[in-house]
Amino acid sequence: MNIRTVLFDLDGTLIDTNELIIQSFLHTLEMYYPGKYKREDVLPFIGPPLYDTFVALDEERVQEMIDTYRAFNHAQHDALIKEYETVYETIQTLHAKGFKLGVVTTKIHSTALMGLKRTKLDSFFHCVVGLDDVKKAKPDPEPIFKALSVLQSTPEETLMVGDNYHDILAGKHAGTKTAGVAWTIKGREYLEQYEPDFMLEKMSDLLNILGVE
Repeated sequence: MNIRTVLFDLDGTLIDTNELIIQSFLHTLEMYYPGKYKREDVLPFIGPPLYDTFVALDEERVQEMIDTYRAFNHAQHDALIKEYETVYETIQTLHAKGFKLGVVTTKIHSTALMGLKRTKLDSFFHCVVGLDDVKKAKPDPEPIFKALSVLQSTPEETLMVGDNYHDILAGKHAGTKTAGVAWTIKGREYLEQYEPDFMLEKMSDLLNILGVE
């Protein structure tokens, strides 16, 4: 297997934004539907674009809810995000070894950059594709194709790493290899249903898979 390009989802894969996302949903939903949503109710909302989640609740107020969510999310961003172990060292090593690295996320571009800067990962990535950079989000392959175009890579030499089914399916649709992360908040068994080529117990497992010493 000759992988030279690695694409990563951001939230729940490179950075632990789970608490930030959960609190942002709870804050927003409490404003519009007081007392109706608990912590476990918002877990299914982690991953898809905000629009998809909110349009199902109220078509009239979608943008209003997105704006409320984003305002809270940005205000609390630095206080609530955390790093996953071995992520920084692994990405630093892959970068040093000449791998082409990209981020493909359902977050808008500017918010994605906030997270990468906060975790000091921003200098390692040659390309960031956000929700506002494409017409169709994952699981559509468009964001992956966009990243590959920027990186001048082919699907055959690429691995897509993510914590949600959107990531695995987008990779399969695009013709890349795929890796799930066992630390997904959805649970390892949930992700295994989508049959990723690899399952990472920790990010540094990538080094073995890619044959990096």
